[in-house]
Amino acid sequence: MERVFKLKENNTNVRTEIIAGFTTFFAMSYIIFVNPNMLQITGMDFTAVMIATCVASAIGCFLTAFIANIPFAQAPGMGLNAFFTFTLCQGMGYTWNQALAIVFISGIIFLIITLTPLRSKVIESIPRSLKNAIAAGIGLFIAFIGLLNSGSGLVTVVDGQYVTDLGNLANSSVLLIVIGLILTGALVAWKVKGAIFIGIIATTIIGIPLGVTSIPETLTYSNFSLAPTFLQLDFNLLSLGILPLVTAVVSLTMVDMFDSVGTLVGTATASNMADKKGNFPKGDKALVADAIATCTGALVGSSTVSTFMESSTGIKEGGRTGLTAIVVGLLFLAAILLGPLALMIPGAATAPALVIVGVAMLGSIRNVDWDDFEIALPCFLTIVMMPFAYSISDGIGFGFISYMLIKVLRGKAKEVPILMYIISILFIIMYVISTYEHII
Repeated sequence: MERVFKLKENNTNVRTEIIAGFTTFFAMSYIIFVNPNMLQITGMDFTAVMIATCVASAIGCFLTAFIANIPFAQAPGMGLNAFFTFTLCQGMGYTWNQALAIVFISGIIFLIITLTPLRSKVIESIPRSLKNAIAAGIGLFIAFIGLLNSGSGLVTVVDGQYVTDLGNLANSSVLLIVIGLILTGALVAWKVKGAIFIGIIATTIIGIPLGVTSIPETLTYSNFSLAPTFLQLDFNLLSLGILPLVTAVVSLTMVDMFDSVGTLVGTATASNMADKKGNFPKGDKALVADAIATCTGALVGSSTVSTFMESSTGIKEGGRTGLTAIVVGLLFLAAILLGPLALMIPGAATAPALVIVGVAMLGSIRNVDWDDFEIALPCFLTIVMMPFAYSISDGIGFGFISYMLIKVLRGKAKEVPILMYIISILFIIMYVISTYEHII
C-alpha cells in the first residue's frame, strides 16, 4: 500500500483511506439507481444499465487511483445522463445505441485533448480567484443536490420549477435531515475522526423507526445481465445530418471536460490540495482517467462518466490518495450483487453530509477579491450559476465569458490568457447553437 499509494508522503493511513472511500461511496451511491431510471426512458434495460453504471464507475475509480493517485471517484455524471436522455435521444432523435456511440466519440476526443499539453494549460489558464469561486460554487451545488435528492420535499422539481417545503417536520424525511444535520455537525465540530461516515450510518439507523430507511426484502435482481447494453453502440450517425452530430459531440465533450476540471480544481482548492498558484498538479492525469472511463462506460452501456463532486465528502474525512478511489470502486462492484442493500442508505441520510461538505467548500469564497468588480462579478456568476443552472460547466462558462468581456471592455484584453479566449468563445458558440435549437 505504501509503495503504490505513498500514504506517509500524503500524511494518511489505510484506515483513514478506507473510511474516506466508504463515505464517498455512500454519498454518491444514489447514481446506481438514478442513472438507470434516467436512461430507461430511452428504451434501455434498467438492470443492464444498473450493472453498466457500477462497472463504469469502478473502472473510472481504478483508473483515477492508479494513473493519478488521488482520492476522486468517478461515475456516470448527473446532468450528462439528462443530456443523453433528453437532448440526444428525445430532443435530437438519436437512438440510445447511437447516443452511446456519440458518448464514445466524445470520450476519444477528450482523451486526445488530455494527452496533449493542453490538459494542464486549461487548468493553469483559470485565474486564481475564479478557481476559488469554482470551489465555492461546487459547495453550494453539492448542498443543493443533497437536498434535491433527499426525497424530503425540502427541494423538489414540479413542472420544471424548483419548489420548497421548508419547516415541514411532519415529513419524516425532513425530520431525519434535521436530526442528521445536527448530529453530523456536532461530530464535525468535535473533530471526531470519520464524523461524516458515522453521521451517515447513524442517520440511516435513526431513519428505520421513522419509516425513511427501507430494509430490502431481497438482495437479488431478476434478468441479471449486462448483455442488453454491452457493445451495443451504433456508429451510423449521419442519418440526422453532420451539423447535429458535430453539435452533440462538441457539446458533450465540453460539458464532460469542464464538469471534471471544475470538480478537480474546486475540490482541490477547498481541500488545500492545490499548489500556491491554485493549480492541481495531478489534475491532468485525472482527466486522462476520466476520458478513458467515458469510453469504457459507453462500451458497457452507460452515459458519460465524470469525476464526482461527492468525492469531497471522502476528502473531508481525510482521504488523500488513490486508495480512497480503490475502495469506492470495489464498493461499486459489490453493489452489482448487493444493489438493494446500497439502496438502504436514504437520500435523507446523505443530505446532511453533503450540506456540511458544502459549508466547508464555501469557505473558499474568502479568497475572492470582492472589492475588485472585474473579478467579483465573474466569480459571483460562477458561484450562483452552478446550482441555478444545475451544471458545473455552465457556472464555469458564465464566469469565463463575463471575465473575458469585462477585461476587454476595460481595455485590459492582454490580461486574459489566450486559452481563456478560446474556451469562452467555444462556450458562446455552444450557447448560441443551443438557443437556435430551442427556437426551431
